[in-house]
Amino acid sequence: MTSHIPAISFVKASACGNDFLVIDGSSASGNLADLTRRLCNRHQGVGADGVEWLFPDQSVDVHARLFNADGSEAEISGNGTRCVAAYLCAQTRKEKIVIRTGAGLKTCVLTSRSETRYEFETDMGEPEVRGQVSVVTPSREVKAISVSMGNPHLDIFVDDFSPQWQSEAAEIARHSGFPQGVNIEFIKIRDRNNIEVRFFERGVGETQSSGTGSSAAAVASIFAGHADSPMQVHATGGTQSVRWEKQVFLRGPAQLVASGEFFLPEM
Repeated sequence: MTSHIPAISFVKASACGNDFLVIDGSSASGNLADLTRRLCNRHQGVGADGVEWLFPDQSVDVHARLFNADGSEAEISGNGTRCVAAYLCAQTRKEKIVIRTGAGLKTCVLTSRSETRYEFETDMGEPEVRGQVSVVTPSREVKAISVSMGNPHLDIFVDDFSPQWQSEAAEIARHSGFPQGVNIEFIKIRDRNNIEVRFFERGVGETQSSGTGSSAAAVASIFAGHADSPMQVHATGGTQSVRWEKQVFLRGPAQLVASGEFFLPEM
């Protein structure tokens, strides 16, 4: 029997394979970073790329704090924010969800729904394009475009994806020039309106998709003159649409996968 064991309720959601646990923050006691690491462990926990901890906010629908799988807190996840919107949409039936994140307010507008699958267009805000940078690693020099979507990104154009791209990304991410870490995108241009991207994210490593990463990759591709808005961003977990006016608008799905309880026995 498990009725006497403390537990925390969760909903699991996935946005193009980028998976998150959505949890009421008031149900958590103790250290959120430690609890997130336990929850996200794919062998001894529920398994996820991160946890979106939800807290009440009188001026918007919810305040979401994102913790990565390694327990580090990040400003925002575009896909995680969309998963939060799907969770709230299922509960309230609202079609416009405003979420406070560490990168400011994000508005998610429902564009379609089918059972537990939702699609939203999210106003990701105005990007900050910091231009081309050079990163010297022990093995090579890398030319990249630095973009902020409220969190830091390095966008690197490639003719094709190296079989060792994950280790190359990890080496770049360890560079001393990024003391707070950095999200890395390798971008392969298909044509003016289609790019293919691989993601290596702070606190997680390789992910099947990324909302802020898709946005940053699209912005970098347009900035570099390789592509035009709007465009399709193709990743291993699925495809998202990005248009860059002054603001960046990201459209993609979020699937509610499961709900349950994570038991909290004494460690």
